[in-house]
Amino acid sequence: MGIISRFKDIMSANFNALLDKCEDPEKMIDQYLRNLESDLGKVKSETAAIIADEKAAKRKLDACDEEIAKMDKYARKAVAAGNDGEARQFLGRKAELTQEREALDKNYNICLENSAKMREMTKKLESDIQELKGKQATLKAKLTVAETKKKMNSVGESGKGAASTINAFNRMEDKVNRMMDEADAMEELNESPSDSIDALTEKYEGGEADADIDDELAALKAEMGM
Repeated sequence: MGIISRFKDIMSANFNALLDKCEDPEKMIDQYLRNLESDLGKVKSETAAIIADEKAAKRKLDACDEEIAKMDKYARKAVAAGNDGEARQFLGRKAELTQEREALDKNYNICLENSAKMREMTKKLESDIQELKGKQATLKAKLTVAETKKKMNSVGESGKGAASTINAFNRMEDKVNRMMDEADAMEELNESPSDSIDALTEKYEGGEADADIDDELAALKAEMGM
């Protein structure tokens, strides 16, 4: 009856606590279902054997009761016929059968108790399997939702990373633009007023040089009679 003890442990197990401890709840609950369904066949087989013992014990007890009733009937007939000696023999056999009946009755009650326990055990096991199947469906539904949320969160984190990169690039661009603006401003500040005057002087000096060249060219043409 070791298998019965094992089933008691399985059926009294706290499945929620077991699922909290395991890494893959879906695989664990699937494995429990396979184990229970496999062992259910063994329990039914043992239950059938015990029920057969119960029925056999009941037949023996009924047969003994019938023999006792017969011995009593024959004893009465013997007394009615005036055969006290034969009546004593029937009553003696009745007494022997009555003692046998006590043992048969005890054995039948034991078989009856075992049979009731096995029937209850089988029914409980079938109920637990159905309950576990319900938990299996609920668990798989929850796992699907959890995996979907996990993927969504992962996408969200990726989006945050991309946004952070873009923001960093924009900050760098702003920094470069500011550096360019500062450089341009510094260049303007470094230009002195004397530099502006020198530029103007060169402009006007260049104009006078062109005029002198023109005058010289005209004198040369007059000298050559052109």
